[in-house]
Amino acid sequence: MKEKIREWGERFAKAQAEEILEFFSNEFGDSICLSSSMGAEDQILTHMLMQINPRFRIFTLDTGRLFPETLNLIQKTRQQYNADIEVYFPDYKLVQQMVREKGINLFYESVENRKLCCQIRKLEPLKRALAGMKAWITGIRKDQTLNRFYTQVVEWDEGNALVKINPLYRWSEKMVWEYIHRNAIPYNELHEKNFPSIGCQPCTRAVAPGEDSRAGRWWWEDQGHKECGLHIQES
Repeated sequence: MKEKIREWGERFAKAQAEEILEFFSNEFGDSICLSSSMGAEDQILTHMLMQINPRFRIFTLDTGRLFPETLNLIQKTRQQYNADIEVYFPDYKLVQQMVREKGINLFYESVENRKLCCQIRKLEPLKRALAGMKAWITGIRKDQTLNRFYTQVVEWDEGNALVKINPLYRWSEKMVWEYIHRNAIPYNELHEKNFPSIGCQPCTRAVAPGEDSRAGRWWWEDQGHKECGLHIQES
């Protein structure tokens, strides 16, 4: 499979996102899905995919700590595209145990606690959502963070044992917003309030002019820790 991924990477390195999505949608059939955080990039991918295949599988993770604006966007997107967006929730027993032992806002106390919270609220539901899949699509872009700079259009996701496809990996933020406005794609209202990257409400703040786009995520931590684990690059 890794040789095949190398071939695909060379073939689609400069391809248009629509071409990439159509090829892999046909290649993997019912065994491919879009994992959407309801961010700007994922909204673009949803728009493209609904034109390619209105029944394409799309899911999102409701951690139980999302902004109301994010929840509203899920409903708005479902209605605009008549899309069956699957919503996955964390295991309530694991959440209850975590909160009982460490408190409701444990993530402020240490990186370890924050990663535990991400594990229970994000990674465990993600594993369930990806069960039975052979490939997944994400909205990662190279210029989002230093950790994502080495993103390729097609990768092998070792942690989930899946092919990972990043059709927008070469897009700039300017390209993202031009496409959204040109196609009247619904987006999170918080983007207009200086929230370029939106996660859970307690762990996201607006950024100041000149700050990195993910400076508002887990802002109390060192820069190097700012991933929840969904998109850690493998060495």
